Amino acid sequence: MPNHSMLFLKLLPALLPLSALAAQEPRWLAGDHHVHSIYSAKFRPDPAAPDNLPEPILGGDSRHTTLRNAQMARQHGLDWMVTTDHGGPGHSQIAYDRAWPDIVAARRAMPDLVLFYGMEFDVPGGEHASFILPIEPGERAALRRIEGGFGKREPWPADPSRSTKPRMIEALRAMAALPAPPVLIANHPSRTATGLGAWGLHSPAEYRRWQQTAPDVVVGMEGAPGHQAARPKPGLDTAHGSRGLYGGYPTMGGFDQMTAVLGGAWDAMLGQGLRWTITATSDSHGHWREGGADFWPGEYAKTWVFAERNSASILDGLRRGRVFVATGGLIERLDVGVRAGGGSAAMGDKLAVAPGAPMTVTIRFRPAQAANADGAVPRVDHVDLIAGERAGAAGDHNPTTRVVRRFAADEWRRDGADWVIEHRMIAPSRPAYLRVRGTNTVQAEPAPDTPGESPWADLWFYSNPVYLGE
Repeated sequence: MPNHSMLFLKLLPALLPLSALAAQEPRWLAGDHHVHSIYSAKFRPDPAAPDNLPEPILGGDSRHTTLRNAQMARQHGLDWMVTTDHGGPGHSQIAYDRAWPDIVAARRAMPDLVLFYGMEFDVPGGEHASFILPIEPGERAALRRIEGGFGKREPWPADPSRSTKPRMIEALRAMAALPAPPVLIANHPSRTATGLGAWGLHSPAEYRRWQQTAPDVVVGMEGAPGHQAARPKPGLDTAHGSRGLYGGYPTMGGFDQMTAVLGGAWDAMLGQGLRWTITATSDSHGHWREGGADFWPGEYAKTWVFAERNSASILDGLRRGRVFVATGGLIERLDVGVRAGGGSAAMGDKLAVAPGAPMTVTIRFRPAQAANADGAVPRVDHVDLIAGERAGAAGDHNPTTRVVRRFAADEWRRDGADWVIEHRMIAPSRPAYLRVRGTNTVQAEPAPDTPGESPWADLWFYSNPVYLGE
């Protein structure tokens, strides 16, 4: 039997159809890890029995079924999606009994979408994070265990001891101890900030503690939050009429200030040695055509992961930082490579390079090939190559971060459907990182967004870093 098994494995490539072989090859896969369904419920207490669990009102915070979300994700070009309902009293059992069968049915109905089961975790002592489980036999029980044991809104009557920052550290340890560890990504990280660098419920220091506690679980944060279709309306406050529903300090080019500020929080975390990956999501609750503040999954923002088309490879790509993000369909592909001393590295990789050695950085991007959901074909105005040191920067800033070079369109070389940029530079004297961003605007730096502006006129893409060091 072992010999027969080995023969089958050797013959497998010849037996599989071409479509199945293609699915096994790593490529850029577009996805969204923050999508709500009818199981993001509202809860109605019973005045006559206040100690009883409140009645869940399904569809109270999102009217879309899991299947509808999956269908729209595929329509807008996504290869993978995570359903992330958030909780309330007893929500873990609702997810176990009612949301899970819908996941199973949607997977059967949409086999061409990698559909993850997860939740928007109600962070003890904070806001939210996307909790993404590997597709495997224990996922249903694992979600109930973590939400039931640590979700801050799970108990009834409410238990203040469930909503402390030490409790979140306990939750992270429990996540890391699961037989098949999940991925956790912080959502809308500075939505509660009161100003530029005036952090609210979450700070870069807290996120560093998260990753130090569970480095294989905590991988990064939403660089571009959802709710990008929010518009001012009569009766709405500034937050609910602004992109991302950010009321304390606005998004910048649609991106959270932790990502958008050059040398800011993201660069500080990278400068302190973290591998910290940014993503972009829809946070879809209600579509703007239905009176909501959101786009469908993939309609505006995409998180691209270089992976094989399966659960394990996609999560591995997120963990390794093989990720870029883009809004408004500005680009469809982005590769950033560094060559030096006979070695090479791509996004998420580390390249051992001697200080002062010559390096060649190659940026290859594929611009929009067709109209986006707004009916326009966006065009990239310029591309920035950014560098910073990874040498123990303190605080929430990295003063070493700088734009190495800004490339205008006349400095790009055409190669088929792609544009290629090559830049030669000297390796820094200390461990460092390189990252790339681009935009359809003429802005040198992303400006704070104003309520009512069109998100389609303010598009950006960001790579995640290539890491340099001996």
